[in-house]
Amino acid sequence: MALTALLSVSDKTGIVEFAQALNAQGVRLLSTGGTAKLLAEKGLPVTEVSEITGFPEMLDGRVKTLHPRVHGGILARRDLPEHMAALKEHGIDTIDMLVVNLYPFAQATAKADCTLENAIENIDIGGPTMLRAAAKNWQDVAVIIDPVDYEQVLSEMKANGITRSTKFMLAKKVFAHTAAYDGMITNYLTALEAGAELATEAVPARAEYPAVYNLQLHKVQGMRYGENPHQSAAFYREAAPVVSTLANWTQIQGKELSFNNIADADAAWECVKAFEAPACVIIKHANPCGVAVGAGPLEAYTKALKTDPTSAFGGIMAFNRVVDADVIEAINANKQFVEVVIAPKFTDAARAAYASKQNVRLLEVPLDDATRKLGNALDFKRVGGGMLLQSADAIDIVGDIKVVTQLQPTEQQMKDMLFAWTVARFVKSNAIVFCKDGMTMGVGAGQMSRLDSARIASIKAGHAGLTLQGTAVASDAFFPFRDGLDVVVDAGATCVIHPGGSMRDDEVIAAANERGIAMVFTGTRHFRH
Repeated sequence: MALTALLSVSDKTGIVEFAQALNAQGVRLLSTGGTAKLLAEKGLPVTEVSEITGFPEMLDGRVKTLHPRVHGGILARRDLPEHMAALKEHGIDTIDMLVVNLYPFAQATAKADCTLENAIENIDIGGPTMLRAAAKNWQDVAVIIDPVDYEQVLSEMKANGITRSTKFMLAKKVFAHTAAYDGMITNYLTALEAGAELATEAVPARAEYPAVYNLQLHKVQGMRYGENPHQSAAFYREAAPVVSTLANWTQIQGKELSFNNIADADAAWECVKAFEAPACVIIKHANPCGVAVGAGPLEAYTKALKTDPTSAFGGIMAFNRVVDADVIEAINANKQFVEVVIAPKFTDAARAAYASKQNVRLLEVPLDDATRKLGNALDFKRVGGGMLLQSADAIDIVGDIKVVTQLQPTEQQMKDMLFAWTVARFVKSNAIVFCKDGMTMGVGAGQMSRLDSARIASIKAGHAGLTLQGTAVASDAFFPFRDGLDVVVDAGATCVIHPGGSMRDDEVIAAANERGIAMVFTGTRHFRH
């Protein structure tokens, strides 16, 4: 008995070729609406579902497949005689394959002029119903939602038939897909402001955060352990991560990435791509221990390493330019142990230079101008029994800088302060960062006291043999008292950048004038917890 396939797709990528291949294998084709019209235009023998149900498409297409002659053919278990007898009694044929993808709800609601009426009409009803039915009866019905699976299905059909494992895989994809689809609808509808239902033809106001938030992530890999060996872990990826984000990595060498590797790699990548000039960032335990820009990656690396070569041991290193063999040879010459190196690309010579150190993980992450400064739209922080959601810390403060001291910063000082401010965004609070000539000179991170962060940054610079005389300092939040300012000036800073906004700003400004330094306010805080 010939197999029967029902095809009804919004995304018509490859559907004609797939239908032609099915037809060549003697599969009977059923279809609806635009898909049926397309297949008929291509000369394929296709039967409209309305001919099977005995009913035309109704209610502007809202009702076309919601019928026992469709769902009976999908849901009947072939191994149960009573099911097959019921089909025979009612003259219902089995449907052995379902090829369906859903109305483009996400694309419709992403448009600025999308009304509630338009959004509602882009909620698919018949499609998810058929998909879930077919996925429930996966042993007997191959259900396909993704054009990427057409080739595998055809290949197996030409061999010994679609395997049980493939049918089960396809069914799991369906339930994940319909869950994500319903999640998108829920996110949209529960974000609508009160009164949206009263004006369905107007563009409704949406809250920034919906009343119910759904997120779907796809498992990429399990891990040997989490932050510590007694913790289990896995890495998950969004369905479509922004191009220039870490999740798009390609590993070209090295051991499997660990939980901490990925966390630190993300911190390194987000920091390095914030710079336009060739840059190198070295991360240890989620904090930058060396950041620099240079004429090229080699100079940037050489400068970044000088900040804190002790902490750089066993760190994560990221570049925002193609890495060549000169950089790798410099790392090898310094006998620097590194866990991960990240770059948009490694030359063949660079790969060869690291080939002898197969444990070192090399990651290539695409970096383009359109998405380089884009990260996650939302940040998540897990708490007991709940989740904190916030927008990403990606504000540009250049146009908001205000000089608050009598002494105006020089052009070089302003350049150094902006560099230091960029680095401070990626340092755990409380953060104090000393910089000069496009490199970090001392980094104080994650202390309960801003004073301690300043002292630690100064101590680290001393250990690295660096002088802080003439440096610029960035603080991720305001100085609540003048004592913190005095510490960084005593260490050698000649200019300071911080948000301002303290009730004692006047006291701190007076201290800066007294000490003869330039100081600017950004009006923006960069806590990082």
